[in-house]
Amino acid sequence: MTDLIRCSVGDWVEVQYVLLSAEDRASGIPEDTAAQPLRAWVKGFALGSAMIGDELSVETMSGRVVRGHLSEIEPGYTHTFGSPPAEIVGIGRDLRTRLSAYRAKAGE
Repeated sequence: MTDLIRCSVGDWVEVQYVLLSAEDRASGIPEDTAAQPLRAWVKGFALGSAMIGDELSVETMSGRVVRGHLSEIEPGYTHTFGSPPAEIVGIGRDLRTRLSAYRAKAGE
């Protein structure tokens, strides 16, 4: 990569493309949602050179080729499942304690 706005062949990038235009969206969804196109963001290896906003094809980790507008160079992963519920935080420790007690009793 030469700078923050241009990618080269083989760089890890993210492209954005429209899956469904606003007119093609399903009926029954909220009006504010229906007014927007359904977009997808896909990460993959650049198959050409491009600048942010340019159209570019990428090859995903699964080998699929996707074409979209370059939105990010060297993107990370920012997803999370959030904080765990208090009820399940101690499950692993509790299970190990119970298994240890069971094994000790079975060995008697």
